[in-house]
Amino acid sequence: MQDEQLAWREQQKRAAAGRAAALEADRAAEARQAGALLDDFVRRAAEAGLPPHPLSARSLDGRSTYRTTARGWYLKHDRSVAVGEDGEYYILTVPASLRARFTGAELSPSKPRMIVGAGGGDGDPMPLGRLLDRRLEAGAHWP
Repeated sequence: MQDEQLAWREQQKRAAAGRAAALEADRAAEARQAGALLDDFVRRAAEAGLPPHPLSARSLDGRSTYRTTARGWYLKHDRSVAVGEDGEYYILTVPASLRARFTGAELSPSKPRMIVGAGGGDGDPMPLGRLLDRRLEAGAHWP
């Protein structure tokens, strides 16, 4: 009986590892596809003469805004996500920091998703391609 339980547990561990690997492969493929959209956006923005702007980040509690060294284009009116001039995807929230008030916040690129806001619970999920097209259409008339 104990051997059967051990075998069952081992089988469950292998199955869970297989599901985790498949999920990671799906996310990596999605990130590559979204990355291609971001690269295309940067190219199209340059062709349209849409200059990148300095990006700022908000604290997680929303009380503070910090400057960053990144430049790019905001994709949502609330300035919560952006694409950098380097084609990276940025979620513009950072931990609150007294130091960042003086030196600026450090941004790290995030893995882009094809649906922005999926699973986030705040705001409406929107296809990345639609956000990028909408940003290009708005041109310089963006808040």
